[in-house]
Amino acid sequence: MPRQRSTKIVATLGPASTAPGTIRALYDAGVDVFRLNFSHGSHEDHADRHRIIRDLEREVGRPIGVLLDLQGPKLRIGRFAEGRIRLEAGQGFRLDTAEAPGDATRVALPHREIYDVLAPGVDILLDDGKMRLRVERCGADFAETVAVTSGVLSDRKGVNLPGVVLPLSALSEKDRKDLEFGLRLGVDWVALSFVQRPEDVAEARDLIDGCAGIVAKIEKPAAMAALDGIVALSDAVMVARGDLGVEMPPEDVPSAQKRIVAQCRALGRPVIVATQMLESMIAAPAPTRAEASDVATAVYDGADAVMLSAESASGAYPVEAVAMMDRIVRRVERDPLHRRISEAGLPEPEATTADAITTAARQVAGTVSAAAITAFTTSGSTVLRVARQRPAVPVLGLTPSLPTARRLALAWGVHAVHTADVRSFSEMVDHACRTAIHEGLAEPGQRLVITAGVPFGTPGATNILRVAVTEPRHVGMAEAVGGDIPAPVA
Repeated sequence: MPRQRSTKIVATLGPASTAPGTIRALYDAGVDVFRLNFSHGSHEDHADRHRIIRDLEREVGRPIGVLLDLQGPKLRIGRFAEGRIRLEAGQGFRLDTAEAPGDATRVALPHREIYDVLAPGVDILLDDGKMRLRVERCGADFAETVAVTSGVLSDRKGVNLPGVVLPLSALSEKDRKDLEFGLRLGVDWVALSFVQRPEDVAEARDLIDGCAGIVAKIEKPAAMAALDGIVALSDAVMVARGDLGVEMPPEDVPSAQKRIVAQCRALGRPVIVATQMLESMIAAPAPTRAEASDVATAVYDGADAVMLSAESASGAYPVEAVAMMDRIVRRVERDPLHRRISEAGLPEPEATTADAITTAARQVAGTVSAAAITAFTTSGSTVLRVARQRPAVPVLGLTPSLPTARRLALAWGVHAVHTADVRSFSEMVDHACRTAIHEGLAEPGQRLVITAGVPFGTPGATNILRVAVTEPRHVGMAEAVGGDIPAPVA
């Protein structure tokens, strides 16, 4: 049966959610896309989880999305002779490339690329922003800084440089190996970390070569400065608020989130709001009221999906966290205010036949009280253009491509079905009616708004709109979902 909500749920798998029974329980609780976080775990761990997801997919007969999240280049300081030191505000501290263990006066920062962009007055954040250093003098292999804040600094803490575009690829050597492995597994989405500019997305696209959709993670102020170009080149976007909040003042993050979501809505790119959404549920069976409001805000803003990280990967209540997120989303979407906000924020259609048809489909569905909008698609573009219009009825996405069906699991309001191909217009209409009834989206006597492109199988060629009425003869015809989900590749 279709989910009773339009906003999708992404959940991260980890030590708390590895067993097949737990992954099934997460799916039953509401997960639409599972995230494999390659910052943690071995290739074997991720292969096992991927296999369990694909086995589950065959069991439930529904396409399930899998998102590979790459770690990205991690900048870290070296180690200290005593394991940790304490810095006081105003204290001088040196960063250099020497391999010797650090002490209270210096520590190694072995990333030579950083020194190329440092200048006096630049701030360096350490340990997720807990420690701030300000550069006073620097050279090709050193930086003399002064501590702005006091605190303890220990081995291998992360380094952030807010407002600085680093001369680094978004793909480290580890990422390239992980990407190759994940594409062999058959993941549906690849989340690209450390995106700073559109060229980072273009580099990843050349490597992925259409084998998966690209999710650009917006987690640096530099990415915000190049947001329009990054969104345009991406297939989807993630608002990675954890790292974004390290390099950006906390008071700026909410407006950045709204800007990212709005830009994705305008271009029809699915957008995920992520990080710390129900964080207290890592250790508690219920969220704080502020966290519930945070999830609700993302839904009101029009996000395609909301995401759980540690809550489902390593927390004590992974299934409860998904169930809670599902309840919050469904409650918001029942609020009449949600529909009014969605109507007010509709993007202007582009001057294309496809946008003219999908915009009309939404209007016609409302006028004739249709049960659903059905879109036939090969690449997914037709369905995404319909979803961009945020119709008040479900979007039934029919595709002969299983990879496309899996990717559409991320899109707002879309109930994707992997189905047999059609060869004629009349077959298309009959097929849509059968599938809508079979999938629980319509009953006999209800209207469907059907969109497609002719000739069939031409990506992006949406040029037909038809209103059809389902009939009693469409009931019980299981061949409507004739595209079987195959066994996973070993």
